[in-house]
Amino acid sequence: MAQTILVVDDDPVQRRLLEAAISRSGMHVVTAPGGRPALDMISGPRGEQIALVLLDLVMPDVGGLEVLHKLRPANPDLPVIVLTAKGGIDSAVEAMRAGANDFLVKPASPERIAISIRNQLKIGTLSGEVTRLKKKTDNRLTFDELVAQSSEMRQVFRLGQRAAQSSIPILIEGESGAGKELIARAIQGSSERAGRPFVTVNCGAIPENLIESILFGHEKGSFTGATDKHLGKFQEADGGTLFLDEIGELRLDMQVKLLRALQEGEVDPVGSKRPVKVDVRIMSATNRDLSALVQSGQFREDLYYRLNVFPIVVPSLRDRRDDIPALARHFVARFAAEENKPVHGITPQAAELLENFSWPGNVRQLENTVFRAVVLCDGELLDICDFPQIAAAMGVEAKLQRSATPGHALPAMARTAPYAGTPVSHTSVYALSGTNAAGHMRKLEDIESEVIRMAIARYDGHMSEVARRLGIGRSTLYRKLKELGLEVGENEAAVDERAAERQRHAAG
Repeated sequence: MAQTILVVDDDPVQRRLLEAAISRSGMHVVTAPGGRPALDMISGPRGEQIALVLLDLVMPDVGGLEVLHKLRPANPDLPVIVLTAKGGIDSAVEAMRAGANDFLVKPASPERIAISIRNQLKIGTLSGEVTRLKKKTDNRLTFDELVAQSSEMRQVFRLGQRAAQSSIPILIEGESGAGKELIARAIQGSSERAGRPFVTVNCGAIPENLIESILFGHEKGSFTGATDKHLGKFQEADGGTLFLDEIGELRLDMQVKLLRALQEGEVDPVGSKRPVKVDVRIMSATNRDLSALVQSGQFREDLYYRLNVFPIVVPSLRDRRDDIPALARHFVARFAAEENKPVHGITPQAAELLENFSWPGNVRQLENTVFRAVVLCDGELLDICDFPQIAAAMGVEAKLQRSATPGHALPAMARTAPYAGTPVSHTSVYALSGTNAAGHMRKLEDIESEVIRMAIARYDGHMSEVARRLGIGRSTLYRKLKELGLEVGENEAAVDERAAERQRHAAG
């Protein structure tokens, strides 16, 4: 799930060097030997996966400046870093005028290249988020701003775009957190009512004694506490859209008044002598089965048919797992930029964990989970250890340590299991549990043993560091290891002893 960087250079040696330097930063790299192949790749079916272009300025087929001129009309937001041996000010100015986001002079250090790439990706993410939020605030959000790759959501988008062509009432059904309000906003932003009011009413959160006043408004002095005239939600949404969320929670007596407002196109404010005409498009949403509520008498049948003219069902996240990687990438980039963290991707092991989780809270739960992981992450890639709650729910047993890099051997004790006879993968994370398989509390001795194993694994067998982090002396740590029957390899003990000896000499 790492971001893809396109390296464009006619020199094969330079391409290999740049590819190696960028890959070490955890990013995926694709290369092009010239300007023409690069343009074909960007405009091809996989072009949307390219997050940034590292572009050589001087190439025999199509030069970097020409690539920029042809690239910008169709891809104005794609970050481009120009890298060339011609380091004059004139070259830099010309490249920036052509649309380059940054200019580096060869030979540039891998660190400088990595910093420039991350800065441009962060700027691009923040700019995209600002644009999306501005469109949402202006009620001009469209389906192009929504993140979805699954065929199920593409069908939802197609239905939404068809519904946007008229003012037909829409009922959006789906589980809580699946994105029903975003779909409604995208329909509004794609319709002729774009830019007009989009007023949201949570029917399940309105106090019963204020429902009529909030929906239809009231006149001054119409009841105790009505010190001023109040426009209801219908009048606030005049000319635009009224989104009735959790419509299944609306009281039966208010359902009658809502039905009349929909049929007549007018509302009766509390205390008013005459009705008020309103031009409002109605979209409603529910996470309940309204047809079942109709059968049980909890929802009016005539109102149900009035609202359910154009139904759209938003599938749960577990039913559209193809969207999880794209959503996770989007949230990682967004929160890393907002929190100024160096995180720029997710390891394959963590990505697999997220894709296999059921997500009962849907997209809202995924968003909050990634937010927490980004805030707590100390590395450049989110690993399984950054999702302890998800790992615990999935029954993943492993140590609290990041996935080992290729060729990095783990300490002997790190490869032992927290439960006898259970092997532990070095690419997973162990979530400490206080209960056993039967649901009873585990023995304190077992938990203590497990904590010590986890600490030894996390600090690569350096016993002085383990003791310091656990808040005990080294002699106490070794005594506990012996009491608990935990063996320390000779290499780890020898390394630890030599480290302690060096500290004693330094202190003396």
